[in-house]
Formats: sequence, structure tokens, C-alpha cells
Amino acid sequence: MSEQTKYLLDESRIPKHWYNIQADLPKALPPVLHPGTMQPVGPDDLAPLFPMALIMQEVSTEREIEIPEPVREVFRLWRPSPLFRAHRLEKALGTPAKIFYKYEGVSPAGSHKPNTAIPQAFYNKEAGVKRLSTETGAGQWGSSLAFAGTLFGLDVTVFQVRVSYDQKPYRRALMETYGARCLPSPSTETAFGRSVLAKDPKHPGSLGIAISEAVEIAAQREDTKYALGSVLNHVLLHQTIVGQEAMEQMAMADAYPDVIVGCTGGGSNFAGIAFPFIGAGLRGGAKPRIVAVEPAACPSLTRGRYAYDFGDTGHMTPLAKMHTLGSVFTPPGFHAGGLRYHGMAPLVSHLKELGLIEATAYHQTECFAAGVTFARAEGIVPAPEANHAVKGAIEEALRCKREGKAETILFNLCGHGHFDMQAYMDYSAGKLTDQKYDESELAMALAGLPSVPEPA
Repeated sequence: MSEQTKYLLDESRIPKHWYNIQADLPKALPPVLHPGTMQPVGPDDLAPLFPMALIMQEVSTEREIEIPEPVREVFRLWRPSPLFRAHRLEKALGTPAKIFYKYEGVSPAGSHKPNTAIPQAFYNKEAGVKRLSTETGAGQWGSSLAFAGTLFGLDVTVFQVRVSYDQKPYRRALMETYGARCLPSPSTETAFGRSVLAKDPKHPGSLGIAISEAVEIAAQREDTKYALGSVLNHVLLHQTIVGQEAMEQMAMADAYPDVIVGCTGGGSNFAGIAFPFIGAGLRGGAKPRIVAVEPAACPSLTRGRYAYDFGDTGHMTPLAKMHTLGSVFTPPGFHAGGLRYHGMAPLVSHLKELGLIEATAYHQTECFAAGVTFARAEGIVPAPEANHAVKGAIEEALRCKREGKAETILFNLCGHGHFDMQAYMDYSAGKLTDQKYDESELAMALAGLPSVPEPA
């Protein structure tokens, strides 16, 4: 095909600043609350878990926050990441739409997660921290933090959700290759993990449980901090280099998106691609439709309640206002382990409440079908999580076909599926089924949400 399909930026175009959408919000984000006092948390409340540099980014309302040069130096290993025009997918779908995708699978760990793992490791190293603890679902985040930890000389312990620990042994092997210690969660190494196993020795685990275990470990040692791969403001902030690069690359293609699609679990890759475009719209620019795609088996944006809740199952974290299924809700063990989180990033949830984004949910078999269609057209096998964005983009392209509209669609292909081939084998063999959550368990989890007084 003679038409150019790949848009590349020179290393000099790696963003020098992260974009903070809080500077442009029409209504401020509700504060994070201390569960004991129900008052907004301060930096001292977060200091046991995070270095002060990250705490200040978490609460910042400055539009631009400078990226340290040592972080940009590591980014040069794979950034700027490429933007592709999906001509072959367009042809396969018979759509008049133009489909573009930003490909984050070119990072050493194979996903967008190093975009925040590298700065988190850097700031912890600068603060004299020796060890990091974290959780991971599918292993994209755990392997990314393991990679970052080895670059900056930090010991990393990863609590991987048990169902993903069993389903994805090669992700575990990647973490260990990078030098991290990987444990199945719930584990016997923490008081909370032991309490979960006492009730159910075969518990499949959840991101909420794994977070509790990682937080417990970090709180016990002065030389250890906790690192989170999604949800928090500073994590979403770090991912905005994705959207900033995409804006330049879309200009190279002489195009601007009418629709932006991203998969959502905790919200980080979705924020990365969408926030810079949303911010431009809030400052008077074009306003694309922004579509968040989540798993139907863990539908926090489409079925969750917008309320204050704990970020973890063991109730060790502050209370954040977000779309939540309830902190004690355990999603079924579907293959997109990175999307099995009971809540959604407070910033993403806030944008949903403000009507700036919309959300939809799909089952895993239709998402894998979309991933196979994409792989056969474009040659890249997406991660199970990324298949949700692929499915959302294909649905938008088919809508354009029905309506005869030549809209421009942009989505974030946040990682490759090279370590997820067992899931594709199961799909091809007809063994992959659509998981359904227990409605009574969801009702019980929502009924147990914390009681938070309305502000005066």
C-alpha cells in the first residue's frame, strides 16, 4: 500500500511536561477523605506510602508538570511510540471511517505501564527509598515496575491476583527476569491475605485484595513505599504523554479525531490518550466524543455507583469518590485481568459525571473476536485488555458505515498480547466463555459502601 500508514516523531519530540487536566476542569475534583475523620487527607497522611514529589503531583492543579530529564532519558528506549492508520482494518470492515491507533506495545514491558513506572521509580529513588511493593492483575503493571526497579536499583515485590498468576505464567516469568519477587494474592505473607485465605483457601483474588497486601507491606517498613499502576491522579498524569504525542502525530496525518476510544479498568491508559484532547476541548478547541470501554463482567462505569469508597478490599486506603462496584466485590476470573478492578479512577469518574465522556461495556468473547479481526488485518495481536478498545473502535467504525459518515476514530492500543496466547488458544478452541458476576454479591457490596456525610 503506497499511502503512508505509520507516523513517527523524533526523540526530541518526547514531551517535556505532563498535562494535568485538573487545571482545566469546570468543577473541581471531590477531595480524598480520611476514613477516620472524614476530612480531606493532607500530604502527611499519604507520606507513609508515597514520596513527597508524587504526593505533590497527586494534589497539583498546575496545567504542566515538568518531566525530569533522567526519566525522559529512559523514555528514549521506546518513545515516542508510533501512530498507525489502520487502512487494512478499514478495508476489512468496509467503513468510510478513518481509524488511527496509538501503539504502546513497543515499550520493553510491552504496554503503556512503563510511562508511570519509570517516574515512580525515579522519584522513590530520589527520596532514598530502597524497596517498592505493588499489586498487578494481568502482569502488565507488575512487569513494568519490575523493569523500572531494576533500572533504578530498587527491590520490587509484586502481589499478583491469583487467577492471573495461574493464567499468565509468562508475565510472572518476565517480572522475575527483571528481578522482582512475584507472589500470588491472596498470600500467606500478609495478615490481610491470611484472613482472606482463612475464609476461602481457593479465593481467585482481586486487585482490591492485592492492593491491600501491597499497602500492608509498605506501611510496615520505613525503607519501603507503595506504587500503584492506575487510578491515582499522578498515575494518570504520567500517561498523558501518550495523548500529547498522538496530537502531534494526528497533525502529521492532517487529521483530528471525531471519536476517541480507550479501554478502562482503573483508567490510566484511557486517561493517557483522552485527557490531552479533552483538555484542548475545555480550552475552546474541538470536542471529540470520548468513549470508555470496560468489561461487562466488571462494569464500574456502567453499573457502579458514584460514591466514596475504599480503593482496596482491606480498607487500608483513604476514601475516594469514584464509580465503584463496592470494595469487597470480587469480579469473575475473565482473561483481561488488568480490568478486574472494583472502582474507576476518580478523575475518569468525575469526567463521566460532568458528561465529558461516555461509557460502554462488552463481554470477553466479542472482544477477543475483535482482537482476532484486528490481528488479521493489522498484524498486531492485542492484549486482552486492549481488545476492549479494539472492539469499541470497530463498533464506532461500523456505526459510521451504517450512517455513511467518514468520521476519524482514534484509539489506544495499550499493549501486545504475546504473553496472553493461552487466552487466544482458549478462544480459538471455543473454551473461552463470557463470565457473569453475581448480582446478589454486587448488591451486597454496594450496600456496604461507607457512609460519608454530605458536605455542608
